Amino acid sequence: MDAWVLWILLAVVLAAGEVMTTSFFLAPFAAGALLGALADAAGAGSAVSVAVFLVSSGLLLGFVRPIARRHLYTPAQIRTGTAALVGHTAMVTERIANDEGSGCVKLDGETWTARAFDEDTTIEVGRRVHVVEIRGATALVTET
Repeated sequence: MDAWVLWILLAVVLAAGEVMTTSFFLAPFAAGALLGALADAAGAGSAVSVAVFLVSSGLLLGFVRPIARRHLYTPAQIRTGTAALVGHTAMVTERIANDEGSGCVKLDGETWTARAFDEDTTIEVGRRVHVVEIRGATALVTET
């Protein structure tokens, strides 16, 4: 069996190990084994193939792994649209009574239809409320 085939088998085993662990530790070695296989298939010899494997694996581990690890700890995506309004405080401009189907709040300068998150709660005009959820064009609120 040719040496480049062994390099390919090593790359496959390392890649499978990476898939199982997802730590981004074995992936640079799998890529290095592929580069070693290319070097061996090009006729560079075993010593050069091992050197290519070690150097490329080390470089990839040193440069790519820190970048990949940083992506694991990125902050949550910036919320936009109605999702950005959840958690904000609003002012009741029309009495909120779910059983009557009435209620409005002033939320970020706009008037929104509002309902109490708790079905039995009535919230009077002038009270500050906390936006819990947005359903369609209706803000579900609780008293603060």
